[in-house]
Amino acid sequence: MNIDEFRAELETRLLIEKQYLMQEAYSVNAEERLELLGKFNEKYKEVIKRLANENGVDLNESYPSENPSDSENLSYEQIILGKTMSVYDRLSDELYEEITNI
Repeated sequence: MNIDEFRAELETRLLIEKQYLMQEAYSVNAEERLELLGKFNEKYKEVIKRLANENGVDLNESYPSENPSDSENLSYEQIILGKTMSVYDRLSDELYEEITNI
């Protein structure tokens, strides 16, 4: 599995989820709008699981280390979260700005 391709697909799908949540933001009150951030976090986790499943990746499986002498075995999930957290952070910041400016 190519992590960069995974990240790009994740970003595309999260952008779509963000748009759905923005539409929802217009139909709820201010308190409920902030709860959409929690929904976005759940969507992030769901999309990672869905993409992993589509690509036949077991998130609990150890990620093959590039350095054979590396004693730390990280799972696919840990690697994916590390490589995609910046995408999530950026999109959730954008969502926050947008929902607080309604």
